[in-house]
Amino acid sequence: MTQSLYDIAAIIEGYAQGYFLMANDPDTSLAWYSSRERALIPLDDGFRYPRSLQRILNQNRFQVAISQDFKAVVAGCADRETTWISDELREIYWQLHLAGWAHSFETWQDDKLAGAILGIAIGGAFIGESMFYRVPEASKVAMVKLVEWLRVQQFSLFDAQMTNPHLERFGAYIVSQQEYEKLLKQAIQRPCSMR
Repeated sequence: MTQSLYDIAAIIEGYAQGYFLMANDPDTSLAWYSSRERALIPLDDGFRYPRSLQRILNQNRFQVAISQDFKAVVAGCADRETTWISDELREIYWQLHLAGWAHSFETWQDDKLAGAILGIAIGGAFIGESMFYRVPEASKVAMVKLVEWLRVQQFSLFDAQMTNPHLERFGAYIVSQQEYEKLLKQAIQRPCSMR
C-alpha cells in the first residue's frame, strides 16, 4: 500500500468535530468548512420516500454493493458542471477509503454502476459527501438501501450536510450547529461498521 501524503488522522478528527473539506472549484485549494445548520436524514420513522419509488424497489431493478468501485463513484460525483471535488479531494477520499473511513454505497444495473452515495463513516455517524446517478431512480434506491443498512448496523446519525428538495422528500430536516455537534459526539462513540 502506498504511503499517504495526507494526515488521515487529522482529517478524521476534523470531520469528528463537525467540519468538512471542500474546494470552491476544481482549481482552488481545499479548506475546512462548517455550517450554522446541518441537514440530517432520519434513521427512524421520520424517513420516508415517494410511493412510486416503492414500486421500483419491489421490481428489484438494481443490485446494491458497498465500495465495489469506489474510484468510479468519486469520479461520478465529481462529474458535473460545477464541482467542489477537486483532484486533491479525490486523492484524499481514496486515502480515506484505503484507511477504512470512506465508503460508497452503490446501485448497479446489468453489471454497470447506476448510482451511488459517497460518505465517511466514523463510529455510528455516516457523513454523506455526495451522490450521483446515471440511471433514473438509482441514487434514490441507494438512499433507501443505505438507510436500511445504517439501521441494521445501528448507526445513529446520517449527516447530509445541506438540504435540497430531493433530500426533503426523504424526510431530511435541519438542526442547529450546536445540536449537530451534540448528536455527532454521541454517534462517533458507537462501535458501528460499514462492512
